Amino acid sequence: MRLTRHRLLTATAFAALTLGGPALADDLTIGLKSEPSSLDPQFHVLSPNMQVALSIFEALTTQDPTGAVKPLLAESWALASPTEWDFKLRPGVTFSDGSPLTAADVVFTFDRVAKVPNSPTAFTLFTRKIASVTALDDATVRITTTVPYPLLLVDIVNIPILSKTAASGPAPEGRTTTEMNRGEGLIGTGPFTFVSWQKGADLVLARNEHYWGTAPAWDRVVMRPMTNPAARAAALLAGDIDMMEDLPTASIADFRANKAVNVVSAPPARSIYIALDQERDDSPGIGGAGGKNPLKDKRVREALSLAIDRAAIVERIMGGAAVAAGSLGTGTMFGTSPAHVDAPRPDTERARALLAEAGWGNGFTITLGSPSGRYVNDARVSQTVAAMWSRISVTTAVDAVAPPVYFKNRDALDYSAYLGSWGNNTAEIGTTLTAQLMTYDKAKGQGTANGGRYSNPELDRLLDEASGTMDDAARKALLEQADALAMEDYAILPLHFEVPSWALRSGLTYAARADQFTLPQFVTTEN
Repeated sequence: MRLTRHRLLTATAFAALTLGGPALADDLTIGLKSEPSSLDPQFHVLSPNMQVALSIFEALTTQDPTGAVKPLLAESWALASPTEWDFKLRPGVTFSDGSPLTAADVVFTFDRVAKVPNSPTAFTLFTRKIASVTALDDATVRITTTVPYPLLLVDIVNIPILSKTAASGPAPEGRTTTEMNRGEGLIGTGPFTFVSWQKGADLVLARNEHYWGTAPAWDRVVMRPMTNPAARAAALLAGDIDMMEDLPTASIADFRANKAVNVVSAPPARSIYIALDQERDDSPGIGGAGGKNPLKDKRVREALSLAIDRAAIVERIMGGAAVAAGSLGTGTMFGTSPAHVDAPRPDTERARALLAEAGWGNGFTITLGSPSGRYVNDARVSQTVAAMWSRISVTTAVDAVAPPVYFKNRDALDYSAYLGSWGNNTAEIGTTLTAQLMTYDKAKGQGTANGGRYSNPELDRLLDEASGTMDDAARKALLEQADALAMEDYAILPLHFEVPSWALRSGLTYAARADQFTLPQFVTTEN
């Protein structure tokens, strides 16, 4: 335990607690693998940001740990027409300042999304098919879409509702991102309220005494960034934290055998991939190419893919806590191409032949951008890929940096190639393909995470058609076609899917989530 509120807790008491005794504290300290980049719930589509937002705010709909959509602030909804959805707000809900939730707050929230400036990955990804949001009365909201929109209910999970009064201001978006990062305007209906945050240090939340739902078990939550998995594990075993994200892959078996901790895992969903610059002729991280960009040639991209031994990465680097990927979607995800579920086998001879055929038989140099401490074993994975590429004469250096620096570089398009990740909580591959590979268009909310600036009009057409197709069988066929097109063009290079894990001190439990969010309101004591 942390000696925060209960400084008199002895080592003996802690030992008894880890062996399954009753919880003696009302505080919960969580070791995070990465801290949020912002507290503005509409600034950056990034898991560390979104899990904090969903502890303070709530959306109209939510998802259970398996990904199934459930009512939240909207107690019910109905289609008024193929493009009009009417949502009835849950009665009796108040914000943390005691003010009532009304339809005006919902309208304000959705109106703000497109007005937030400088978003690295914009939330318009989830609202791009919404034409308008209007209040029919204080308790009823109508969302009108541009086309029939089968994913509306799951997309709006990602749009937590703000208090219009608290989040308004003179800027076009109301409270600015800078103001929200200072804690201003962070008034939500969720189970916790904001207390304090200092970048690089603890984020502190407190129980919302006005919460309409079941009160969380914790008076106070401390979210502590600890990018080194071994340091997180040591802190948990020492009692300095109560819960940690992502165990060191080499230690999972030992932790499962340790009666002082409880390990939970979720099915794989987060894809790890390599994005390649396919827009610029003179790409900043490529050398020995005479000012040309070899990555614009499909044969070169295929060669880079064939050089990667994905099964070896899963076994040797990830310790088996991953699944090798042939697509950005798992085999169980709606719309994943059946032909691309299995990871491609490595073939260095074929890779060298493709490079020679493309005119790059003597190779070139490239720098692979990578975070260090954002994804499981990210820097080690990048170093392994670099070694594999170097074997086919693509001499590769790795620029592994702290996550904030990495995201800044990635968003500035400073990388010719980078190790990236995407978590999909819709259970449908269309959202991933729309974000990662649709032609970048900020105004349309498409390609918002397309750092390689891949562009294929046929892929755009298929995804547009699928997004407005209500018939499941027809939509699935369109998505499978789109996925196959992207993978056969080597638009991006999938590596593997992480198998997410959490470890908690004995006596605590957590329902492992497919979206990989760590939500303190669902950490409970075992009976």
